Amino acid sequence: MASVPSLASTVQQRLAEGLSAALPEAGSADPLLRRSDRADFQANGILALAKQLKGNPRELATQVVAAIPANDVLKEIEVSGPGFLNITVTDEAIVKTLAARAADARLGVPFNPSAGTTVIDYAQPNVAKEMHVGHLRSAVIGAAMVEILEFTGEQVVRRHHIGDWGTQFGMLIQYLIEHPHELDHKAEGADVEVSGEEAMSNLNRLYKASRALFDSDEEFKTRARARVVDLQAGDEQTLALWQRFVDESKIYFYSVFEKLDMDIRDPDIVGESGYNDMLQETCRLLEESGVAVRSEGALCVFFDDVKGPDGNPTPLIVQKSDGGFGYAATDLSAIRDRVQNLKATTLLYVVDARQSLHFKMVFETARRAGWLNDEVKAVQLAFGTVLGKDGKPFKTREGETVRLVDLLDEAVERASAVVREKAQDLSEDEIAERGAQVGIGAVKYADLSTSAARDYKFDLDQMVSLNGDTSVYLQYAYARIQSILRKAGDAKPAAHPELALAGSERALGLHLDSFGDLVQETAEEFAPHKLAAYLYQLASLYTTFYSECPVLKADTPEQVENRLFLCDLTARTLHQGMALLGIRTPERL
Repeated sequence: MASVPSLASTVQQRLAEGLSAALPEAGSADPLLRRSDRADFQANGILALAKQLKGNPRELATQVVAAIPANDVLKEIEVSGPGFLNITVTDEAIVKTLAARAADARLGVPFNPSAGTTVIDYAQPNVAKEMHVGHLRSAVIGAAMVEILEFTGEQVVRRHHIGDWGTQFGMLIQYLIEHPHELDHKAEGADVEVSGEEAMSNLNRLYKASRALFDSDEEFKTRARARVVDLQAGDEQTLALWQRFVDESKIYFYSVFEKLDMDIRDPDIVGESGYNDMLQETCRLLEESGVAVRSEGALCVFFDDVKGPDGNPTPLIVQKSDGGFGYAATDLSAIRDRVQNLKATTLLYVVDARQSLHFKMVFETARRAGWLNDEVKAVQLAFGTVLGKDGKPFKTREGETVRLVDLLDEAVERASAVVREKAQDLSEDEIAERGAQVGIGAVKYADLSTSAARDYKFDLDQMVSLNGDTSVYLQYAYARIQSILRKAGDAKPAAHPELALAGSERALGLHLDSFGDLVQETAEEFAPHKLAAYLYQLASLYTTFYSECPVLKADTPEQVENRLFLCDLTARTLHQGMALLGIRTPERL
């Protein structure tokens, strides 16, 4: 089904036609339409046009209004101030447009199957290490962008660039060789299922023991460093043990992502090790092309605008003087793979803002090498830090980094208490299910409703509140609508364009109509916070409508049906919008 044009785009078209008719010399001038507090829309484009044509803006605006023929969309156009147009649309146009939107399974969101291919690099935990609060934002923001881009037609390739390589594995593997039962589970056997907690417990114990030995025993340290060489050389026994660490870690990763209600697939996990075979060639290509040069034995890329505190250039080191490879070599090899093999047109990196300089240098190096160009762009969706209530980086009372599973468990616990308090006829199982949906939704929404670049305070009390800008408020609005629809009996939602609308009905209708444009804008700008803000405003407008306009006790059967129609479309829009953010909408709360 073709996408449903929004009222804004229809009004824009009528104004553009009026401009062309009244002022043919203006060409295809943009009316610059936007929503307004003074009317439904305001157009400001005639001010700039008057400068260009050296005319009086009010006179030109009056000419344009006179050139627009009478129609069933525009109710009134008022020339205001120095030449603004204040535009009011008809109630009939609002309801007819909403009816077309409701008839579309996509609610009018455009779908472009030839949009391109985006590789999203997100949710990047480290093998043999616990996930902490710092891993939350990459996972939540990345998963939302996957949903949003796929919904608008983009081909999306997920990539979880896990930390599964490096010197620490020499230490871990050597320790496991010398203590072969450290990763054994209590009950051996092919059918034994290991929990994420058990997997992490094993890894934690082994990591601490190996680190203690590494720090205290010089001979073990020497053996561990030799083991790194074996790993990089592809020694069979070493690789087999390394794979055990990866597999054990995946059990743990998946348990955490399951708590987060996220779908992480095995083929999408391509860690640092996945690019090993490309590192030498990446260095050769950079050196032969002159993009990278040898400096004090290391292979470096220099930039005019990147200097250290001493004023000397700070290079991107692709290969160290001892022949080892840094993160840059892996990241550049990943770009080559994603562009050449996955045919990406956009590379989106959901990575901490503190790594911005690194990625700026990596992207510029890739551009110089020709791997990025006008057809292929790389973007860092940089995110800020999760802060505690005190405004400092979130830590435990002991000053340690907060474990992600602990934080999620507490969110579910708090949310379950809120659900139990409100629940009237829910069983314990239903309370547990709703508690998980509300708690995890609260954590995600708090993250996504803040512009990614900003830090935000992690305050569970506020997150699970029924008041204010929270996912619980949105979920409650959705559940309230479902309750109304259940109580409607034989009355069914139906659009009635012939009816006059109350002020709060018009405000709700106009906001519902902008959903398609908003989702498109969110996708283009990689800005999930804009979708979150839209949904919060939708729930707020619905709350006003609900308090001012009786639904089931409206004056006429037609008005009941029309208001049920507005309720139903609001619920569908909330459900779809929340799903794009990765948040559930329970039918009852």
